[in-house]
Amino acid sequence: MAIIPPAAKNTPAEAFERLLEVLYTLRVECPWDKKQTMESLRHLTIEEMYELADAILENDMPEIKKELGDILMHLVFYARIAEEEEQFNIVDVLNAICDKLITRHPHIYSDTVVENDEQVKQNWETIKLKEGNASVLSGVPKGLPALVKAYRIQDKVRGVGFDWEDKQEVWAKVEEELAEFKAEFDLQNEVINQERAEAEFGDLLFSLINYARHIGINPENALERTNKKFIFRFNYLEEKAKADGKELKDMSLAEMDVYWNEAKSIK
Repeated sequence: MAIIPPAAKNTPAEAFERLLEVLYTLRVECPWDKKQTMESLRHLTIEEMYELADAILENDMPEIKKELGDILMHLVFYARIAEEEEQFNIVDVLNAICDKLITRHPHIYSDTVVENDEQVKQNWETIKLKEGNASVLSGVPKGLPALVKAYRIQDKVRGVGFDWEDKQEVWAKVEEELAEFKAEFDLQNEVINQERAEAEFGDLLFSLINYARHIGINPENALERTNKKFIFRFNYLEEKAKADGKELKDMSLAEMDVYWNEAKSIK
């Protein structure tokens, strides 16, 4: 007998219940869904998060809606697997996040007074430590990409007051690190200590990320926009060269720059 899918709903609670019903049915009836584990879903969830991040950068609202649905499905899927293993269920997950949000927003649900968003963040980190977190940085995932991790580290310690007060001081640190890197990676020097040069380059990147944070730039978003811009321009170069019967490997850099500058005028 065919299973009749539940009809679309009009309220958030009803729509969420519909998702639960659909996923629970698939978990029982679909061969692929039945065999999934938390480990097998992990890499798919990471992929969905990157797809959502791309859609946000492109401001593609239909795609954002789709990716949010995919991620929401994954969250329900994990909770269902845990329920089958008698660990927890989706109700436990929802109540736990509500409890955490209420506890960490005493300026809304208690009598704490804050004057700005920075004080909210400071309270958040202080409460986390009271909850038993061993360190302010314990909430930074080890597997984060290095650039994102650096930004999160700096933002976390800022929440407990460990930060520069003036962005001019931060820029002075950038210049200091640049000078130290140049001293190690001197183009006039034939003998380069690669380990020290890499360490100084890491310090330079860390200080640039810190400065970006101080002036309100998310360095991950900024770099990804530059990646997308470069890809567009290089693809344009390839297509134009091909249309003119040219091979990139046979072209000079000056010849390629003609197409590159055309692409720059577009994007």
